[in-house]
Amino acid sequence: MAEEVRLMKGNEAIAHAAIRYGADGYFGYPITPQSEVLETLAELKPWETTGMVVLQAESEVAAINMVYGGAATGKAVMTSSSSPGVSLKQEGISYLAASELPALIVNVMRGGPGLGTIQPSQADYFQATKGGGHGDYHLIVLAPATVQEMTDFVALGFDLAFKYRTPAMILADGIVGQMMEKVVLPPQRPRRTEEELRRQCPWAACGRGGREHRNVITSLELDSAKMEVNNLRFQATYDEIRKNEVRFQEYYCEDAEYLIVAFGSVARICLKAIEEARAAGIRIGMLRPITLWPFPSDEIARLASRVKGMLCVELNAGQMIEDVRLATGNSVPVHHFGRMGGIVPNPGEVMDSFLSYFPEAKK
Repeated sequence: MAEEVRLMKGNEAIAHAAIRYGADGYFGYPITPQSEVLETLAELKPWETTGMVVLQAESEVAAINMVYGGAATGKAVMTSSSSPGVSLKQEGISYLAASELPALIVNVMRGGPGLGTIQPSQADYFQATKGGGHGDYHLIVLAPATVQEMTDFVALGFDLAFKYRTPAMILADGIVGQMMEKVVLPPQRPRRTEEELRRQCPWAACGRGGREHRNVITSLELDSAKMEVNNLRFQATYDEIRKNEVRFQEYYCEDAEYLIVAFGSVARICLKAIEEARAAGIRIGMLRPITLWPFPSDEIARLASRVKGMLCVELNAGQMIEDVRLATGNSVPVHHFGRMGGIVPNPGEVMDSFLSYFPEAKK
């Protein structure tokens, strides 16, 4: 399957990218606004072409536990859901992290709390970046802003998950999941052979013929001293991820007097607002975190030493702003503008909010 250009939704792109990555299995459950992931996989029938297993589980809880089982054998497995569904998966995600298992989780966010709305949101930031389940763990969290990034982050998420033996999450919002854009699809990767799997995942459990490794995968450790050793090992892995895997993009930051911080689809809205502001002589730059964890704290701290103030724009009541304020050390004013309930701001509203906090910027 050669590289090709297609027009598709972000959710559809996730499905295509998973097949082309050579994923071994997808286990999920439909929920708006991400149901097209499962629907597209069902339409494409990859079990007939690549051997990929696609299963609609009886619930979100069942789906994440199927992912746990597949990941324990070294397979490249994934799931997708939306906010309330990911809440149900949190126990299983914590088990994956504690068992040091690679897996990919896709969350196409909708408004909450509770069942909320089926409209887009970014209110799962805490759930994803602070460890929505129990215990001291982190997920690698990638925040796409385009349908192309929805495609690319499938391979990136899987690769990082296997590199560090930890779950990775693509944290998209309903806008990116539902909108259609031109996408360059990657070429088809072959699925790993059993020999390659044994070599790349010597830790994997087996229990059937053909492999000499019969490891036991568990997150349980009743000896407190040993459990502390486990946790120290996890933290050392997270330190390595912080050191090597921070990703972000900067726009117009070279001469910026003020900075907007935004992720996902909202960053696109903010970029339009910044372009209009610059045409009016207001020098604003933008930093878009691509990895929400690890967060680009060092770069924000560096920019804080050069700008007069920052505005965090999010589709929530103010979540990422906590990490921005920690990064700046309160060295500059940091304010928040957000909409909730599925309401998406336009560039004019972003600028109105910015000027309400920094009226001196308008010369």
